[in-house]
Amino acid sequence: MRQSTIIESPSTFSFTDNAFDTNSFNASVMNTYGRFPIAMEKGKGCRLWDTEGKEYLDFVAGIATCTLGHAHPALIDRVTQQIQKLHHVSNFYYIPEQGQLAQWLVEHSCADKVFFCNSGAEANEAAIKLVRKYAHTVLDFLEQPVILTAKSSFHGRTLATITATGQPKYQKGFEPLVDGFAYVPYNDITAVENAIADIDEGNRRVAAIMLEPLQGEGGVRPGELEYFLKLRKICDENNILLVFDEVQVGVGRTGKLWGYENLGVEPDIFTSAKGLAGGVPIGAMLCKDFCAVFEPGNHASTFGGNPLACASALAVLETIEQENLIHNAEARGEQLRVRLRAIANKYPQIFTEVRGWGLINGMEINADIPLNSIDIVKSAMKQGLLIAPAGSKVLRFVPPLIVSEAEINQAVDVLESVIAQMA
Repeated sequence: MRQSTIIESPSTFSFTDNAFDTNSFNASVMNTYGRFPIAMEKGKGCRLWDTEGKEYLDFVAGIATCTLGHAHPALIDRVTQQIQKLHHVSNFYYIPEQGQLAQWLVEHSCADKVFFCNSGAEANEAAIKLVRKYAHTVLDFLEQPVILTAKSSFHGRTLATITATGQPKYQKGFEPLVDGFAYVPYNDITAVENAIADIDEGNRRVAAIMLEPLQGEGGVRPGELEYFLKLRKICDENNILLVFDEVQVGVGRTGKLWGYENLGVEPDIFTSAKGLAGGVPIGAMLCKDFCAVFEPGNHASTFGGNPLACASALAVLETIEQENLIHNAEARGEQLRVRLRAIANKYPQIFTEVRGWGLINGMEINADIPLNSIDIVKSAMKQGLLIAPAGSKVLRFVPPLIVSEAEINQAVDVLESVIAQMA
């Protein structure tokens, strides 16, 4: 039997007096991230400061999560009030804040019912379970229901959601994967039609098609309007549920409240998380009444929909309305794309395309050159700009929805300086 060992806490592990020790951190925290060698200490608006006092313009926003930026007064006030009142109780009881948030979401979307959890992966897990429950109980599928997802997609890190994710690099080493998924190229309607025909000829049936309205981790690739219109028609004609993963693109990120509004179709089920509570952990799976087939005992989440998380989300959503941040996301996103395209046109040997919606934008690097996205991310970081990769050949820009015109210009000025040094 393995004997227990007492480990002394490292005395140098501190965020104060510039004494943050990455070696002590790495000795205790599991190595699941390739971290940059900086530690963040505080934030305000669209800016962060590390433990050495260096200031950064934050165009990562916790990966499209800090909707209101950092230390927004509305979020501070609501979290403070709520935690002084009640932060958590079991879902054995009614939670007023959960009901208020669900009502807001239903009134501002195509959904009729909401299930709350803690993350995007959990929201997508809930959607997958709901699809299977619907397939077995309503569609009476005696054989295996199949969910079609897209290649280059990303749906989470649990076993079911990495299986749904159409990128083998996330699945390697975690076999056997969950059965019941098949993959098609994104924005390719013929591939969808062929997959449905092939699967329905066997002992399996396609129960749902699960897609991101815009692929985030897959390279910031927007869905095509014609593709999604045809997809909705195919689903209606074949009793197939249409599921949208809006974990990254929802809550105003695209210049619309929901990503599906850019495509002219409504999903039967969709998921939300990242930006919903501005950085306080929450996830939501939303659906229409006809497929809301969960019953008590079918699914649950201890922390899902607790008073603190729901109050935080209400603060974010109310602020989005009061400060007209969806319009800001649309306007600042257009400004950003114009300026990024000017850089791409100036350096055509480096960049091939700029694409995106609202304040989720990607800049693709020429596949034929050795330069990778991480090279530019690191150089920008040294000059005080935080941006994120979306694969090895795409830069991702997802600032808070409160970002100003001046901050967009400042960020692009830094980027242009970085690129000029590399060209």
